[in-house]
Amino acid sequence: MHKLAKFIYFKLLGWKLNGSFPDVDKCVIIVVPHTHWLDFFLGLLIRKAINQEINYIGKKSLFNPPFGWFFRWTGGAPVDRSKNSNTVDTIVQIFNSRKTFRLALAPEGTRKKVEHLRTGFYHIAKKAGVPILMVAFDFGKKEIKIGELFYPTASQENDFRKIEDFYKGVKGKVPEYSF
Repeated sequence: MHKLAKFIYFKLLGWKLNGSFPDVDKCVIIVVPHTHWLDFFLGLLIRKAINQEINYIGKKSLFNPPFGWFFRWTGGAPVDRSKNSNTVDTIVQIFNSRKTFRLALAPEGTRKKVEHLRTGFYHIAKKAGVPILMVAFDFGKKEIKIGELFYPTASQENDFRKIEDFYKGVKGKVPEYSF
């Protein structure tokens, strides 16, 4: 699958990879912009092309039959997102219970245009004591850009400024929805 994914990603689709995936067992990977449902499949493809186990979360009902096997097989972890549960704490428990867990998520919280990223990923990283890895899916350049790992600091404002600077000029599949 690794060689096939590399062939599809680099040769057939003509995409590039800028940066390399760090040697880390646990992290929160924020992928921006998330403008189209195809982003999920691009993510599945690139993780095979770079040969890394990368996980994601999804609402608990996705993991029921008939498609639950697919979401588990592709690295998904079910999360109860009802009003009675604290999603951040639930995800921190997943981090604490696994030797390897690299959580990829879209901090926009939607595929539509947003002005500000949501903060859940930041609180997850802080509470779990894991670094954040910024990844950009730039459809304008046909490039996936991988940033440097960083741990959240005492200044959320400065950290978000750094994050927003990383994604400036990145175009999603639907450019008008780009962050």
